[in-house]
Formats: sequence, structure tokens, C-alpha cells
Amino acid sequence: MTPSLLREWPLPAPGEDKYSRGSVLVIGGARATPGAALLAGTAALRAGAGKLTLAVAESVAVQVAVALPECGAMGLPETAEGSVTGEGLDRISSYLDRADAILVGPGLDDPELAEELLRALLEREAGTDSGSGASGSGGAGSGAGNAGGGPAVVLDAYALGGLLKLGDQLEPWKGRLILTPNPKEAAVLLEREVEDLAADVAEIADKFQAVVSCQGLIARPSGGDAPEESELWQMTTGYGGLGTSGSGDVLAGAIAGLRARGTTGAQAACWGTHLHAAAADRLASRRGPLGFLARELADELPALMLELNT
Repeated sequence: MTPSLLREWPLPAPGEDKYSRGSVLVIGGARATPGAALLAGTAALRAGAGKLTLAVAESVAVQVAVALPECGAMGLPETAEGSVTGEGLDRISSYLDRADAILVGPGLDDPELAEELLRALLEREAGTDSGSGASGSGGAGSGAGNAGGGPAVVLDAYALGGLLKLGDQLEPWKGRLILTPNPKEAAVLLEREVEDLAADVAEIADKFQAVVSCQGLIARPSGGDAPEESELWQMTTGYGGLGTSGSGDVLAGAIAGLRARGTTGAQAACWGTHLHAAAADRLASRRGPLGFLARELADELPALMLELNT
């Protein structure tokens, strides 16, 4: 994955207004971890998405809205401990219908509740017209690369573990699922230790019929209805400083933002992963290879996109 390859694979034109660049819905942000949703949402906007809604634990929704005034913030039902449950999708029904990309996971802090949330999302989609998620804004939800119609679905953090018990129920998300595991989460998805990361990332892509980005490796699934053969890309950049709290939330948010703009899943994952790593390079050159903050990564994205997409 090189800058020259990305220049030959340009991002969609910016469009005339925010509606033409797509809408992102982030579902996460427990009471103890609202910052993860903030990091992901900020990255989605920095990657060029036009609109952003953060659906977080009800007890922190107001604080999130103040911290990121560019977003709409919705409160979801939570447990006494502040963990988001899967019971409040009716509160965000219209946002789910209008979203071009839905990112689930940043800031969720209970694996069992995360699984329930995924199950509720899948049951909701299975019970509606597969095209009802299209927003018509020109983003991913309006059919840009979505085999089954509806918004792209990006899963991160605890949302990834919930996939294991839902493997036979993922048909509604076929053709529009993107996974962003770290190596430990990749091992959970494989139900074994990671042995050869490149081969294992490709295996996850085929297992869940999803585009996968994991530690600088991006894979898309082989077979199925896709005309392309299975492909694997590997990054050649990025510093160890990326191993810092919140870095994965920024990556997932950037991919969701790019996907909402109308890219394919593979293009969003490749561009997002490269931008994430290149941002680390920029920060490392100014601050040193360790010690920069995840929230600083997002600020680098617009300039990097300009350099690569002109």
C-alpha cells in the first residue's frame, strides 16, 4: 500500500454540500468511556464525512454534545453501571435509516451487551426492506458499493467479539461489513492464537465476508458475489506510537467517514489505514516516535488527503 497506489484510486469528489458527503452514526460511548466515541466521530468528520451523530450512554450524551459541537448526540439506555444496552434502537431509528455508515463499538465496555446490541441491529434490518437504509445523499447508503443496499457497517472493539455467536445471522450485512480488529481481537474472531497475521486477516475476511483492517494489513473476502479475487494489502509506514489509547477508535472513525463518502469498503479501509499510519509518521517527526496522542492523529487527516487526492 503506497501513496502512488492511492493516487491511482482517488476518493470521491467533495460534492456541493454536507449531504453529498454522507452521514456517519457512531454507536458506543459508555459512561466510563465516552471519549472513544468522540475520537471516532472526530476522525469521521476529519476524513470528510458531512454529518455525524453519536449515540452514547444517556448519562453522557449532553457532555458529548458539548465536547464535539459538530455532532448530534443521542442518549441510549444504559445499565446502572453505565454500559450501553441494545434496548434503545427506537430512539435512533431515523438516524439508522438515514446513515451512510454505521460504526459500532468505540467505547462499548460490556461484551455481552455489545452482542445484544448487534443482535438487535441485525433483527431490525432483517425485519425491514433491505433498501430502507439508503439515505439518498450520495454516500454509501445510496448504493455505492453495497451489495445488499443500506448503510455500511463498521465494527470495532467489543462489537467484534459479538460476531462469533451471530455468524449465521449476518446475511443482512453481506457486502457492506468492515472489521477493524487489533491482533488480540483477531485471535478472538479466529477462536485461536494468531499465527501468520497476513494469512489470518485474509481468513477473517472470508469467515465473515467482510473487509478487514488489522495492524496495517487490509483484506477483502474472496468468492461470494464479488467479481474481484481476494486481495491483501500491507502498509509500509506507521510508527510504534500508534500503539496508544484511542488509536483504534481514530482508525475506525476514519474508515467509517471515508465509507460514508461513497468509497467501496476496500478503498475506505486502505485509505483509512494509510492515513492513520501516515498521520503517525507526521506526528513522530514533530514530537518523537512515542508520546503523541490519539486525538492528534485526526487533525493530520485533511492535509494528508489533500496531498494524495490531487
